[in-house]
Amino acid sequence: MGLKSGVKSVLTLAGLPRRLQIIIYTMVGVALGIGVITAHLGNALSYMSDSPETCMNCHVMTDAYASWQRGSHANNAVCVDCHLPHSNPVAKLAFKSMDGVKHSYVFTMRSEPQVLKLSQAAIPVVQANCLRCHKNHFDMIRLPGPKERKCWDCHSNVHGKVHGLSASPRPLRITPPQAGL
Repeated sequence: MGLKSGVKSVLTLAGLPRRLQIIIYTMVGVALGIGVITAHLGNALSYMSDSPETCMNCHVMTDAYASWQRGSHANNAVCVDCHLPHSNPVAKLAFKSMDGVKHSYVFTMRSEPQVLKLSQAAIPVVQANCLRCHKNHFDMIRLPGPKERKCWDCHSNVHGKVHGLSASPRPLRITPPQAGL
């Protein structure tokens, strides 16, 4: 049996009773349909871009987006410039995928913390990106000794002081579009 006939045999479910073939095809169709609807409702294609508005798909990112938009980094960097590795395209895509799956789970299960903090995996990525863009300040950041301070230990104003998801000042909040009621 050649490769082509083997693939055809699997796709046609050869050797199975007709009724079982119909059940399997129906289940696969339903699963694909649910996947397409979920991808559409979750605006999945937007996550392929590097646009900061992509991060706004999750309402808990409103304050981070608003503070970025009004901060000094808005003129020079977007979210992925700081929050994804830049060592190579594969590492960037892998980290974005893993982080995206984690975010999807957390936000779908409504288990997001009140105060958003970097994950253990994200800390070295963000630190490396600070140093990548601000390499001329590297000697000022690095301290002698075994423990290196993180850039945000001193520069806590990158996204402003974070108190909680509902604690941002009213002027920073972005007004959602009218629902047409």
